[in-house]
Amino acid sequence: MTRPIKPLPYRFYYLPVLSLTIVGIIDSAYLSYSHYRNYTDLTYASFCAISKAINCDTVSQSSWSVLLGVPVALWGLFGYMLLLILLLTLRKPRSELLSLWSAIVFLGFVYSVAAFYFGYISATKVNAYCILCIVSYGVSFSLFYFSWLIHRRFNHSSVWGELISSAHYIKRSKRLYISLIVFIIMSIFTGVYIPHYWELKPAPMGDNVSKGITNEGYSWIGAEQPVVTITEFSDYMCFQCSKMHFFVRQLVEKFPDKLRLVHRHFPMDHLYNPLVDEPFHSGSGKMAMIALYAQSKGKFWEASDILFDVARQKMNFNTRLIADTLEVSKYEMVLALEDKYYRIKLKHDIAVGIDHGIVGTPGFIIDDQVYNGYIPKKILSELVDKLSQ
Repeated sequence: MTRPIKPLPYRFYYLPVLSLTIVGIIDSAYLSYSHYRNYTDLTYASFCAISKAINCDTVSQSSWSVLLGVPVALWGLFGYMLLLILLLTLRKPRSELLSLWSAIVFLGFVYSVAAFYFGYISATKVNAYCILCIVSYGVSFSLFYFSWLIHRRFNHSSVWGELISSAHYIKRSKRLYISLIVFIIMSIFTGVYIPHYWELKPAPMGDNVSKGITNEGYSWIGAEQPVVTITEFSDYMCFQCSKMHFFVRQLVEKFPDKLRLVHRHFPMDHLYNPLVDEPFHSGSGKMAMIALYAQSKGKFWEASDILFDVARQKMNFNTRLIADTLEVSKYEMVLALEDKYYRIKLKHDIAVGIDHGIVGTPGFIIDDQVYNGYIPKKILSELVDKLSQ
């Protein structure tokens, strides 16, 4: 006759769950911080931006990184903190508290389902993986397993049946009940009032901001007699391009009589750009062609804003919708995609960029100096000082 397995002391089960929860909090807090920096810091790159496939920044920059108006990383932080509140109540294995483990098992199950879902999104939609997200997935699956193991070792009732008992205990425990209510209210408040920093939007073009075409035929916005001219080489499907573009637009709005922004196209599309050997940012070449067509209709900047937004939202490329929004001919826009004139103009933009040393996007030329990827903070500071004089 086999003797029943004697469980280890409670702390050997409790401490791993507590440790995993703390790891989850730290991991989610860093992911929230990294998500914020990705959208607000022009020069930021996380330590886990290793390659095209393993890149936390690519995941953060995806529209999938926000759920119901709140960054997914912040949802994770809320979830792990909720778990911590419950765990702090369970420091000792008192019989009247053991029903709370059913609630933790349930939360662990929910977190595991969420981890599976977001892992699927990374693999099929974003096409990139975040190392710290994978850590979070592992934490969620481990929490589910360990909490289920504790419930099985110390509470022989079913999880679903004990959920009702745990709810009753929470209502009876004034300290726990108030803690959870305060936490939920603070979470809702944070979710509702958090600034939507991830919604990259152009600065409004005031009446004091001029627009025009250079003698060479390139669209510009800002000063008619500029003190400083920034020429950008951009790709509509490049996140860093949109971030830098909208930042420079804010400077133009601030210094409309001194700063001019000139836009030039540099799509990293292998069908258009000789620097690109394999498919990358496929479709960005056609987006540039549409912008060139819109320029001929006097609607370049409106089209540019739409195209950046289409790329950021990962929406399907719909020429009919874009044409309707711009109030131009859908038929003409479709023809423009194959028009040799626009193709030659785009080819010239790319060639000029390469001649200047542009090797990727975004690229900038300021006072004959070329900056690839971003404008250094020191240069931006000097630029602002010069414009402020």
